[in-house]
Amino acid sequence: MNKFESELKKGNFIISECSDCKEIVWPPSNYCNKCFGHVKWRKPSEIGKLIEFSKKENVNFCIAEFEEKIRIMGTLIGEIISPKIGQRVKLKKCGLNDGQFNFTMALI
Repeated sequence: MNKFESELKKGNFIISECSDCKEIVWPPSNYCNKCFGHVKWRKPSEIGKLIEFSKKENVNFCIAEFEEKIRIMGTLIGEIISPKIGQRVKLKKCGLNDGQFNFTMALI
């Protein structure tokens, strides 16, 4: 289990950023995929923007973008009347259960 997965299992969403060129490395890795430098791990902004959304059997799903680079898929909770692409979302909860990444977001 890598650092990303071990932190996610604890409910912490972290990302890797290159110590040399400052590139956000996604998917997360211990080395930069641009300059091969070492990365540091940090907590990203919890505020992102809605890229896509859909609903199936009363469950709302979305893809949201964080830090203008990281796209994650998760469930969308709360009062959802008419979501709009580009609308801001907040990451409310994350985890790793039985090998499955879980992200829960809400419109703001």
